[in-house]
Amino acid sequence: MEKQSELRFGDFALAEPLQRAVAELGYEQPSPIQAQSIPPLLAGHDVIGLAQTGTGKTAAFALPLLSRVDCAMRSPQILVLAPTRELAIQVAEAMQGYARYLPGFHVLPIYGGQSMGLQLKQLQRGVQVVVGTPGRIQDHLRRGTLRLEKLQAVVLDEADEMLRMGFIDAVEDILQHTPDSRQIALFSATMPAAIHRIARTYLRNPVEIRIQSATKTVSAIRQRYWQVSGTHKLDALTRILEVEDSNAWIIFVRTKTATVELAERLEARGYACGTLNGDMSQALREQTIERLKSGQLDIVIATDVAARGLDVERITHVINYDIPNDTEAYIHRIGRTGRAGRKGEAILFVAPRERHLLKAIERATGQTIEPMHLPSLADVADRRMAQFKDQLAEILEGEDLSPFETLIAEFQKESNVGLGEIAAALAFWVQKDKPLLPAAEKTPPPILEAASSGGRRRERPRAGESRPVREGPIRAPSGGGEEGPMGLYRLEVGEQHGAQIKNIVGAIANESGLPSRMIRKVRIQAEHSTVELPADLHASVLEHLRKTRVCGRPLQIRPLSGGEESGSKKEEARTLRRAPARSAQQSPKKELSRDSTRKRERMK
Repeated sequence: MEKQSELRFGDFALAEPLQRAVAELGYEQPSPIQAQSIPPLLAGHDVIGLAQTGTGKTAAFALPLLSRVDCAMRSPQILVLAPTRELAIQVAEAMQGYARYLPGFHVLPIYGGQSMGLQLKQLQRGVQVVVGTPGRIQDHLRRGTLRLEKLQAVVLDEADEMLRMGFIDAVEDILQHTPDSRQIALFSATMPAAIHRIARTYLRNPVEIRIQSATKTVSAIRQRYWQVSGTHKLDALTRILEVEDSNAWIIFVRTKTATVELAERLEARGYACGTLNGDMSQALREQTIERLKSGQLDIVIATDVAARGLDVERITHVINYDIPNDTEAYIHRIGRTGRAGRKGEAILFVAPRERHLLKAIERATGQTIEPMHLPSLADVADRRMAQFKDQLAEILEGEDLSPFETLIAEFQKESNVGLGEIAAALAFWVQKDKPLLPAAEKTPPPILEAASSGGRRRERPRAGESRPVREGPIRAPSGGGEEGPMGLYRLEVGEQHGAQIKNIVGAIANESGLPSRMIRKVRIQAEHSTVELPADLHASVLEHLRKTRVCGRPLQIRPLSGGEESGSKKEEARTLRRAPARSAQQSPKKELSRDSTRKRERMK
């Protein structure tokens, strides 16, 4: 075989429509796993590919297998098994992209939680490729709604992850439903005994491909960790964002929900953020990546699956806001920086109970991750002052300031004040939204969370990734004596429109500039909501908030008068004064019968 450095995708005997799609996607040189997997798969051999995540495995199996698909046949010819819904969707989208010039081609992702009726309708219409999670594929096989008689190839993607998630028996059951003549491609980061047994049982004379571990790629990346203690995670994150010399950031969290919530909280603090998660369409994902590449966006919050294959030269820093549960995910995450010989920075947040994960990561990478000292408020102030001085120097050097010199001279003469005082006043004006001396951080307020019984509530501290719950008042921290009087406001968006507290707080904070401590007691009713805000909101702020949309509806915010406020509270009180709780067996008719019996007894 030719050396990988000399290979191009055009050198492979891929079908012409696939070559055309690959060229449009900008693929030129195959990755090691692609260079070694595509030729044997094209030749019809079974393949075992041992490679870490993020090495380009999807194209390694999709391109050769799609080259043999017959689009005139409306039966599944390729079956891809994936451990998670997110990966199934990602693989299906990638295969659709590669097959864009195959007329009549259809790929169907199948996973739990999606409408079974929708899946049945698409299967009846006819598909050439099915990508699914083992459990849902089994469901269709039991129902007889997925027929595999025409199957040419099976792909086991991330086989060790399917083993870890308990799907290995399901995988074997599915393989037993496939024709003996089918080709199998098994891709895995590791080869545990159970995966080795499956390979020995079901694969025929497989070509085994081993790609050097991704652990070797982290040498150009400086790795540090911060021990989570005392300072709130969000406050720590914002200090790091301010102080580090950086270009662009990717911040990893564990869940799709956390990407949105962390982005909202950072935006409330003045940072422009994008998100990458498994719920996003491919078009929106590409748009976010393009904004990051072009410099329109400097921070992206992402999940592991959504960030696979992300290669943006501007990314200088990766932050693991939530520590990953396995070492391969960590290696994949930090590989988003330090690429192609460039330097990179990786910062890991580690709670005390997560120290064992830190040690596992150090063993996997073969490197010691050094502890970092969290920047102090003084460090933040120094950084802001240094940036302010740099901006001044840049303006003095590059702008024509003569009209402003004349203006300042006239003002000095009219007002009899010194140039130093005028300069200080202008500096204050420029920096009033982001003071050069940051205020001391306050501990984030607790939130109220519905308890599991009786509708009671209990307080718990707000964790870095916690989320508000419906009808839980957001309270200002105690001791905040600087706040003025508060007033109650009505918003024309409620529960039936899908409103949640996080939507309302995020919209108001982002559009009005109010700190979150001044947005209190959000209560969501069926068709409207109420919120406490400063009573003296400027008319221009109110006008802007009226047009601000939450869940697709303008807030139409307006202050409630005293009478309306008491009426709103009475309405809430009526909601709370429900009939006494009764057991599931005790019907209203039985209660009425018992009341009548008591009355008859009193009359006697």
